[in-house]
Amino acid sequence: MFDQHLSSSFSTDNQQFSLYTRRHALGVMGMATAAMLGSSSQASAFLFRKPANPTVNLNELPENWVEMQRSSLNSYIDYLGNLNLEKITVQQVISAHAKQKGSVWNTLPPKSIWKNVSAALKSIDRIGKEMNMPVKEIVSVYRNPAYNARCPGAKSSSWHQSNVAVDVTFPTHASVVTRTARSMRNCGLFRGGVGGYGGFTHIDTRGQNIDW
Repeated sequence: MFDQHLSSSFSTDNQQFSLYTRRHALGVMGMATAAMLGSSSQASAFLFRKPANPTVNLNELPENWVEMQRSSLNSYIDYLGNLNLEKITVQQVISAHAKQKGSVWNTLPPKSIWKNVSAALKSIDRIGKEMNMPVKEIVSVYRNPAYNARCPGAKSSSWHQSNVAVDVTFPTHASVVTRTARSMRNCGLFRGGVGGYGGFTHIDTRGQNIDW
């Protein structure tokens, strides 16, 4: 009888201890969660923040150019990142803008024509997938009029000024890139110009097919 009473008492105490342990654990978890959710906006950002877009290493760009573009640089980086390109990095595109001819600097495009470049970049990205290789360099993309006028051989009506043209290289002969671009364009990938040069390929999305 004593053993039965002891067993019953032990069972009751054990149940109470288990209940206390569960309640304590839930209480600790609840307080920790509340602290994370309620302590600051940083906690909310940690829990719910969208994945960051691909970033650009500003240390690889001319410091004075970065300062001149400061008002729109981050927003344009975000825009390019949202294109979800696989064979082109955002760094490559931004670096192509950060160039100087004499005393004249190139710039980022005006916001009103940011979207113009998306078709050309996506087409080049698709060409890279077809060749199974990443872009080696974006040689030139948008050019402001003053900078374009300093580029040897550039026409005053260059499509680079409309942000629809890209000069690009891949880790293969430029002739291979040019041939692939024309073939894929003729199959309907885009409508525009493809120019073959010794060291790079020009691709634009002007809306009319033309070769040179």
